[in-house]
Amino acid sequence: MNDMTPINMLAHIPYEAEPYRIKAVEPIKRLTFEQRKGAIEQAGFNPVLLKSEDVYLDFFTDSGTGAMSDRQWAALMMGDEAYAGSRNFYRLESAVRKHYGYRHVVPTHQGRGAENIISKMLIEPGDFVPGNMYFPSTRLHQELAGGTFVDIIVDQAHDAQAPGRFKGNVDLAKLSALIERVGATRIPYVSLGATVNMAGGQPISMANMRSVRALAQQHGIRVVLDACRSVENAYFIQQREEGYANKSVAEILLEMCSHTDACTMSGKKDALVNIGGWLAVNEASLYEQASNLVLVYEGLHTYGGMAGRDMEAMAVGIEESVQQEHIQARVKQVEYFGQRLHACGVPVILPVGGHAVYLDAKRFLDHLLLEEFPAQRLAVELYLAAGIRSVERGTLSAGRNVTTGEPNRAELELVRLAIPRRVYTQSHFDFAVEAIASVHRRRKQLRGLRLVHEPKFLRFFQARFELL
Repeated sequence: MNDMTPINMLAHIPYEAEPYRIKAVEPIKRLTFEQRKGAIEQAGFNPVLLKSEDVYLDFFTDSGTGAMSDRQWAALMMGDEAYAGSRNFYRLESAVRKHYGYRHVVPTHQGRGAENIISKMLIEPGDFVPGNMYFPSTRLHQELAGGTFVDIIVDQAHDAQAPGRFKGNVDLAKLSALIERVGATRIPYVSLGATVNMAGGQPISMANMRSVRALAQQHGIRVVLDACRSVENAYFIQQREEGYANKSVAEILLEMCSHTDACTMSGKKDALVNIGGWLAVNEASLYEQASNLVLVYEGLHTYGGMAGRDMEAMAVGIEESVQQEHIQARVKQVEYFGQRLHACGVPVILPVGGHAVYLDAKRFLDHLLLEEFPAQRLAVELYLAAGIRSVERGTLSAGRNVTTGEPNRAELELVRLAIPRRVYTQSHFDFAVEAIASVHRRRKQLRGLRLVHEPKFLRFFQARFELL
């Protein structure tokens, strides 16, 4: 089978039927090629800067782009917009305690707010923060607080073609070596992503989490979970790890969190809402600090930058997120998209992750130098070809070293096609497969990009380019 194989010849690839009916629709339009060409040029060849109305299929992110359920829309009408002590906060607090297990909850406007607070609370200048691969905003907050991120993920995670059921695992030898080199007192916490976004949405195993916890406890080091896609990670554990096949996703999620001391959460992912997040901790002293800092950067500790109605919708979303029918269909939809691309000969990261399909731009555009931003160039071409918006996850996203100003090295050069929850249908993915496969067939015709405008922080959001 090659990349010329018609889509209808790939019917053996399973598709998980959606466990919902659609009762409201949002019209989308397809621009002509000339219109798309004008739009991407005006955006400085950066799909992030496109107007959403000029995008046909928006795979830029799964963060806050999902569709809420009828129960969530109804929950919006239950908003208690009191400034202090909103009943919706206590509903959210109860849902987090039930399904994530942490004792104390501080709401934030989104996950980035929680990252800011935990970094300010725990990191001192000169500290080192080990983690299973960086995420741009997480690492930036750690660096702004004076810390240095240290990658301790297993080596397979940096190899797009390497097999592995749990490529998000921590390499315990790397963590031990860091502790020995800098001392436990210079490590405020281990930062665990589950799943690992920059590795292609790869999960971490329960056994590995348990081992990380044990090693960290030996040295008095906290473990902090980035929980935004931890329900997806729990599903992978259920499907792939021995001893968990007969446990519910909800049970597995609770066990995962029990191996950590705190979590940051963007509710815009697993919790199925368009805005909001939280910081959850077990220690009363940390809760007191967080409750004070949230006043400065977010809002009162019982709303944290969120409206009461949004907290209510999030509480409902948490309940829905751990339902087997929902999470299985969600992950299978992403898998279907990725496996169809793979069957067409398009280089993707395998196994397919939980929230996105990642194109391996190094193999896709192997004639371009990394200095020519192949992943960014591929993202531009997907838009030109079919109105598909994606995002670069490679050289551009890696940014620059805050001390030297030199570009950070990215082992992976990827284009992320993140799938909004409960939004697109099978025919959308079939269309996208045909479009991406057509780009792959003419890939050698593409030339690279030159960076002409570079913001100081998180440059991939606002950078501008020109064609070489």
